[in-house]
Amino acid sequence: MASRAVWKGQLRLSLVSIPVELHSATRSNAKVSFRQIHGPSGQRVRYEKTVPGVGPVPSDEILKGYETGDGEYLLLEPEEIDAIRLETKKTLELVQFVGACDIPPIYFDRPYYIVPSDDLAEDAYRVVRDALRESEKTGLGQLTMRGKEYLCAIRPCGDGLLLETLHYAEELKKADPLFSGIADATADKDLLSVATELIDRKTSAFDASAFHDRYEDALKDLIEAKRKNRKTPRAKAGDDTGTGGGENVVDLMAALKDSLKADKGGGKQPPKKKAAPRKKSA
Repeated sequence: MASRAVWKGQLRLSLVSIPVELHSATRSNAKVSFRQIHGPSGQRVRYEKTVPGVGPVPSDEILKGYETGDGEYLLLEPEEIDAIRLETKKTLELVQFVGACDIPPIYFDRPYYIVPSDDLAEDAYRVVRDALRESEKTGLGQLTMRGKEYLCAIRPCGDGLLLETLHYAEELKKADPLFSGIADATADKDLLSVATELIDRKTSAFDASAFHDRYEDALKDLIEAKRKNRKTPRAKAGDDTGTGGGENVVDLMAALKDSLKADKGGGKQPPKKKAAPRKKSA
């Protein structure tokens, strides 16, 4: 099955804009998944949105509610949320660059592949990729996707670019309360020597293919054994239905030179952008 883009827009480096697509770098269907089945009837268990005293409710009657903490919810219409206009809905601008190893691993969340939207975008795409590789830098930017603005890190990956979403600083828990109870003492030298030697013996180049999900393998073996066993209970699978185009980058060299001229205050922190409310049409 062909990969479907989860985001389409512009990758921007100063005055240079490159039409790109974002594709998930992981496969959600690679793992064994189960449906919940009602044993006596053999029917799938479904989840229905209900209200106490009302019963099932249609989706168009559901609003967003923000809990204020005093027993009340502030109700927001979906249109009010959609009216928030952020440039990052269609533009991923590289606003800062850091060393390739400067971002602590705890910040990384999900990986995505960035690919050019068309053949005309490939030249500019390669320039950005090779510039990041040669400078050994990682680009930082933000994009809005699935109702949330993500902090992103962009770096070379093989022949292309890899984007990884990052956690914001306020999303991470402080480690001090958890580690403070560990006694601040030096490890025994002999034990440390033995542990270090064991680590050295087991050190080798990273190869992800050398590791397998053994629980997943055991599940598949169990499913295959149950499939071959005619005594295995079965249920009929019924009806499961429930209630950027890009612009061409013309004269890339000129655009890059213009970017250098325009960005005379290099090294400045990116300004904070405020979300501008969308004007209602008459």
